Amino acid sequence: MNRKTLVLPAVIGLLAPVLVACGSADGGSGGGDAIVVGTTDQFIATEDTPAPLDPAYAYDTSAWNVLRQTIQTLLHAPRGGGEPVPDAAQSCTFTDNASESYRCKLRSGLTFADGTEVTAEDVKFSIERVRDIDADNGTAALLANIDTIEANGDEVVFHLSTPDATFPYKLSTPAAGIVSKKNYDGKKLREGFQVDGSGPYTMKTETKGEQITKVVFSRNSNYKGDLKLRNDKIELRSFADADSMGKALESGDIDMMTRAMSPEQIRDLSENPKEGIQLTEMPGLEIRYLAFNTNDPSVKDKAVRQAMAAVVDRGHIAGQVYGATAEPLYSLIPTTIAAHTNSFFNKYGEPSRTKAAEILDKANITTPVKLKLHYTTDHYGPGTAKEFEALKQQLNATKLFDVTIEGTEWAKFRPAQKRGDYAVYGLGWFPDFPDPDNYIAPFLDKGNFLNTPYVSTVARELIPQSRRAADRTSASKAFTQIQDIVATDVPFLPLWQGKQYVAARVGVTGVEWVLNSSSDLQLWELGRGTV
Repeated sequence: MNRKTLVLPAVIGLLAPVLVACGSADGGSGGGDAIVVGTTDQFIATEDTPAPLDPAYAYDTSAWNVLRQTIQTLLHAPRGGGEPVPDAAQSCTFTDNASESYRCKLRSGLTFADGTEVTAEDVKFSIERVRDIDADNGTAALLANIDTIEANGDEVVFHLSTPDATFPYKLSTPAAGIVSKKNYDGKKLREGFQVDGSGPYTMKTETKGEQITKVVFSRNSNYKGDLKLRNDKIELRSFADADSMGKALESGDIDMMTRAMSPEQIRDLSENPKEGIQLTEMPGLEIRYLAFNTNDPSVKDKAVRQAMAAVVDRGHIAGQVYGATAEPLYSLIPTTIAAHTNSFFNKYGEPSRTKAAEILDKANITTPVKLKLHYTTDHYGPGTAKEFEALKQQLNATKLFDVTIEGTEWAKFRPAQKRGDYAVYGLGWFPDFPDPDNYIAPFLDKGNFLNTPYVSTVARELIPQSRRAADRTSASKAFTQIQDIVATDVPFLPLWQGKQYVAARVGVTGVEWVLNSSSDLQLWELGRGTV
């Protein structure tokens, strides 16, 4: 079948990195032979999340960015974007015209880091393990349409229950990571922070209590795959906040800082370049949104959710809080992905108190509507608190709402959200792969990662229909209909889409490739040299 059309035209234009600011030619420091990368991502094992780095559980960008360095997949996203290419596999292809049977042949001589052979049975075990455990984090939903898996010699054949042209992308995610039966139980999660795989690096962690402070990635001498490593060792250092991370970069304690830089840091480095530091802007497909527990009495009537949609000023939030790093979003599918429509703007127009009041009055909703908006304090960067303060002020200024806000650290926030403790909460989404399906199915399909009680029967019928289209542009009609359903029922309220930035000391090479458009961290691209 022809898979070339899966590279979406709207995404292609995003893939060229832009150098925003340059400093002098000073070399990077920090950690001897290791390139030291700073992040504000927090890696915490708790009673609610005991296995944060198990591929059968992990389903957030920070955890996946550890797994991508250590756990190999049959396919991976190529440098610069596009359809997945073989990694652990030598070749993969659909064997029918209906996109229901997918065959992969493994590379010869493939081993785990400890020298144990990687077999087709290991691939089968790994993916069936994710499905059997079916953790409440939503990971298994990515692989839900697999019917059966055959392992024959060095070949693996996936028989799908429904046609799925996006299936190769799903096999390139850590959810389909290959693990060994020796180190992973097929029926239960592996607790703690140990990760073993056949990927480009092995890893060791330093912890403080239940939290990782440092991950050291060392070149895996047994790695056989498509990736070309440009370094022997990377140290990923976790910081409590963006300010301390920024100071470490300026002092030379680290060589690069990645997510999540603050909007103020990005603005300052853009307008006032610092000697020896270079800011790089890269394409990004991140979105932010509010989500609703539609069973909660405070927001069960969709008129409340529609009134919020009618009055929220996305432009003010994007401009005042995030500046040039964000722009308003009127759909779950960002503007830079094919099939996007401005469904929320088409339905509600510019922010209007009058329109919101009419919606509430028609539904006989007593005002002001009391609501608490929840957000995470340590997962998306320091702008989140300011964003929710702006949302509170906007909603309360209408006198139609009486809003309070509450911030919680991610380790507690995510379990509470999944339990349904929050009526309204804010989240971000970094796509697993750049296809409109991945902005729809994870939110609306059965077994979605939010564990949302909202169900649209029509949307759940349209999702599998859209996957039949090998030419993804021909799926636009289904996605347009789904976006309009979301705008009408408002189980989610899209707010903005963002860009992504990396700041590094001059002398670190490969920075422009270290994050792809899905925010996958590709540490193997980093090296040292002259600019």
